[in-house]
Amino acid sequence: MENKPLVSIITVARNAKDTIARTIESVLAQTYDGPMEYIIKDGLSTDDTMVVAESYRTAMKERGIAYRIESSEDKGIYDAMNRGIDLAKGELVGIINADDIYEKECVETVVNRYIETGFDLCFGDIRMILPSGRTFVKKARLRRYTTSRDWNHPTQFVKRSVYDRFRFRCENISDDMDLYFAIRKSGARIEVINRVLADFTMGGVSSSIPITEVIERIRRRYRIYRRYGYSRLYIFECVGFEIVKYIGSKF
Repeated sequence: MENKPLVSIITVARNAKDTIARTIESVLAQTYDGPMEYIIKDGLSTDDTMVVAESYRTAMKERGIAYRIESSEDKGIYDAMNRGIDLAKGELVGIINADDIYEKECVETVVNRYIETGFDLCFGDIRMILPSGRTFVKKARLRRYTTSRDWNHPTQFVKRSVYDRFRFRCENISDDMDLYFAIRKSGARIEVINRVLADFTMGGVSSSIPITEVIERIRRRYRIYRRYGYSRLYIFECVGFEIVKYIGSKF
């Protein structure tokens, strides 16, 4: 353990009593035998989210995972993530939402790649779970003109020192994509792991989309592409992505 990095995992939650247990259990199930800490940043839930989270203190202690729960007011999901990062002490930081789970070998796989390459940021394949229960794997890719179709935020791990320079803007639901593009544009070393690292449940905060918001989401996504120097033709990428995402959230 002396030669293995401390890994911080962050879960942000609000009124997630029905789903957060499976997320916590996926952290407990990790095969990584190095040091870990787990931070739950709750946004003043009014249900039993905190009761569920507190019930895992003994299990975390027995597993050797430093466990911290904070419940405080925040300005939304990305502000909560920024606050979780503020608390993180690990060399690597992963963020998994309260309705998603890590595959049991996720952290071990990421750390092995980190030891090999010293990456600044990495991400991998993800299993998408539709409301119907059907699943498919969304592959991770690193291309010259990467798009959000190539990248999967729940599988992303970032060096803590990189987060000292980059944080979520707290502008809209696409802040995670914006931060990834900002880190990439900085010349950071990025690694892709073509292995399923996490399962993402469609229908959560980022994928439950009223039809009335689709146009605005297209505009937000397009503005991010343009901010980082992408062609105006990427409007077609934005339209296609949001339409497919909307349809997928219904089946």
